[in-house]
Amino acid sequence: MFKKKPLLRKLKPVATNCPFCHSKTEPDFKQADLLRSYVSERGKIVGKDRTGLCTKHQGRVTVEIKRARFLALLPFTSQVR
Repeated sequence: MFKKKPLLRKLKPVATNCPFCHSKTEPDFKQADLLRSYVSERGKIVGKDRTGLCTKHQGRVTVEIKRARFLALLPFTSQVR
């Protein structure tokens, strides 16, 4: 007999309202507070379908988060208790 696959609940994507495009700024690794909003509570970089960033700025935010992690401005993982 065939087994039914479990249904996966899909999250609705957020509309693309890139704050960097509207304010004509670029993400910077020194803005750790701003970059924390693009990292999940588990320490993973959130995708552009959840953040609402455009493709160009999502790539730049990813690079800047990695730079901030290397310089110890952001943690690599979360503090799990």
